[in-house]
Amino acid sequence: MTEAPAARIFELVARQASLAPDAVAIIDSDGKAYSYAAFDAAIRQVALLLKEQGVAPNDRVLLVAENCFATAVFIFAASVAGAYAVPVNARMSEAEIARVIAHATPRVTAYMTGVSPDAAAHAKAASATEHEAEFGRFALAVTGASDPEGVAQGEAQTAIILYTTGTTGAPKGVMLTHENLLFAAKASARQREMTAADRIYGVLPLTHVFGLASMLMASAYAGATVQLETRFQPARLYDALTGGVTVFPGVPQMHALLMQYTREQGLERLEDSALRYVSSGAAPLDPAWKRKAEAFYGVALQNGYGMTESTAGISGTRNPIGTPDTSVGRALPDIEVALDATVGGGDASIGEILSHGPHIMKGYFRNAEETARTVDAEGWLRTGDLGQFDDDGNLHVVGRCKELIIRGGFNVYPPEVEAALNDHPDVIQSAVIGRALDGNEEILAFVQCAAPETFDVAELAAFAGEKLSGYKQPSRIFPVSELPAAATGKVLKHKLLATFAALLDES
Repeated sequence: MTEAPAARIFELVARQASLAPDAVAIIDSDGKAYSYAAFDAAIRQVALLLKEQGVAPNDRVLLVAENCFATAVFIFAASVAGAYAVPVNARMSEAEIARVIAHATPRVTAYMTGVSPDAAAHAKAASATEHEAEFGRFALAVTGASDPEGVAQGEAQTAIILYTTGTTGAPKGVMLTHENLLFAAKASARQREMTAADRIYGVLPLTHVFGLASMLMASAYAGATVQLETRFQPARLYDALTGGVTVFPGVPQMHALLMQYTREQGLERLEDSALRYVSSGAAPLDPAWKRKAEAFYGVALQNGYGMTESTAGISGTRNPIGTPDTSVGRALPDIEVALDATVGGGDASIGEILSHGPHIMKGYFRNAEETARTVDAEGWLRTGDLGQFDDDGNLHVVGRCKELIIRGGFNVYPPEVEAALNDHPDVIQSAVIGRALDGNEEILAFVQCAAPETFDVAELAAFAGEKLSGYKQPSRIFPVSELPAAATGKVLKHKLLATFAALLDES
């Protein structure tokens, strides 16, 4: 008799605990291994604890976290309790986390203090109560009544809310259902042909959709092992790749830093590795860089495309090594992709990328207006990215409708950075843009002020740094007397690089 498919995300772990209880589910950053049976037991232990704290179905459980076994446990435990897990990166500032708490109104906030000094600092500020468990140390704070949302149950119920800062600087909570995440788990595992024999390197944050869906959920679906890493370090990645890791999903900066590290060790390529699948996401691929990476790894470098609102994946490649293709591949099974040429700037072959299928988010939490702008009545997602298809049906992302900057795999929205800079009393206005730099993007801030020659850039950087996460802080700040603007006063960002080319050359 065929077993019924999972209907809720925690059932992925429960099923593996039943089928292969002794198989290793998670290797924590300290090297401790946890079986699927231990994983399932910890999930149920935490679910009981959450219920004791008053968590009810459709409540929110906020997780101030970095990658560790305890974070994975809490993500699944919230679903056992019928609640929504809301994972946020512990490296966010206190003000950023406060905005999420005010919007999500969680019943309980959990802090992963065992691995994260930042989470520990946030826990202390919140007067959270420390807990010690076999699977790790954490702290809990009962935030208050969370006003449970709706009555949806089963696959249609929200499982996870992931917050992304919108273009206005206001937080937007992307609601991903159990159906969304179960679909993404299956799609990601099958795209990589994952089996229980695989070990996936888990340095992508579990607070980000790529790490959550394409790494954690996919591994649980396949019964594979996730080797978690709290923060990226090239030396630890190298040790993992020569120590049994078979699947490595990363972002360009990780690949570049690994290759730099190995060169410093006198090595030109990866040797004695079980690696069979490596991918690079969150930024375009350069053909020369792709050839260089494949020569280093000895396996094909795959590419893909997705976003939080699409539960990570929309399309992906399955190319043999040496293929010059730098597209993001074809749509994944059961997913539709189309182009809206009315947004393509006049080129009939280019349009805004639209997608439809079981991967599309439920909507933005408590933001029906923004949901309606992003997902139409027929369920098509407007991605905000421009794309075109080649003759083989592969999708190429050619630009952005919005001004999103992707730095180190994290999304940075210029208005949020500009708001932090503009709060300084000596700043008249600012304009922030991204510029490609070695497979990543740097953040350039042009600040209009009364006296550029004597303006204290270091003081402004420190001022803004108190309001922004590290990855959102400008790479360089340029004080200027005037910004290029239209007659209406609107800053013309597309003219910034040309206008201030001399400043850029001097820096």
